[in-house]
Amino acid sequence: MQASHTVSAGVTPTPSARMNSRALTATAAVAAIHVALLAVVLTLRHDPVQPVLESHVMTAQLLPPTPVAAPVALQSIAPPPPKPTPPVHTKPKVKPTPTPKPTPTPLPQAAAPSPTAIAAPDPTPPAPAAPAAPPAAAAPAIVRQTMEIAAPKNVSHLDCNIAKPDYPSLSKRRGETGIAYVKFVVGLSGRIENVELKKSSGFSRLDDAAVAAVHASACKPYLENGQPVRAAYTQPYDFNLND
Repeated sequence: MQASHTVSAGVTPTPSARMNSRALTATAAVAAIHVALLAVVLTLRHDPVQPVLESHVMTAQLLPPTPVAAPVALQSIAPPPPKPTPPVHTKPKVKPTPTPKPTPTPLPQAAAPSPTAIAAPDPTPPAPAAPAAPPAAAAPAIVRQTMEIAAPKNVSHLDCNIAKPDYPSLSKRRGETGIAYVKFVVGLSGRIENVELKKSSGFSRLDDAAVAAVHASACKPYLENGQPVRAAYTQPYDFNLND
């Protein structure tokens, strides 16, 4: 190539020589472009493209607090004027005429007795004093009778004809046995009062037979210091199959 570019001094290059020089120049330019592109490709391969980060700046503006509207004062509504009350016609009060008080008549004054006068003795004998009324004799008896009715005296024996109870046949068949205690009160006249079951025998049939036996009994009044007294007594009834 150096031989092709060497031209003798003073010799004008031929048209073919011009064309060859242009072709070489173009080839050299294309080669240079390829070398540049190759260098760019190699550079891009070794240096990764950094992603472009877009920064968005957000600005916040603090707004002043909105003033709260003050509550509207409630206007007080004046109450309606009261209705006029119709006048009440009252009768004028008539003042009572004061009644004149009667003037008391002065009592006649007795003449002062003479200091020399001597009172004469009264010939009428004094009346005898009324005899005092004798104390009521029935009051203690009533009080005593009330106390006796309220609280009869518990005694250990009485003059009574106690009836024997009937042993229920069903209780005998079933073998029911036991002791029933019946309490009763003998009145002032000897009458049996306030009959009640004090302690059960364990079987209602036997208890009923014992209470019925007390009602069928008869007693004499219980005497204390010769006076009848209400007396309380408890009668046991023994129900057994040996009788």
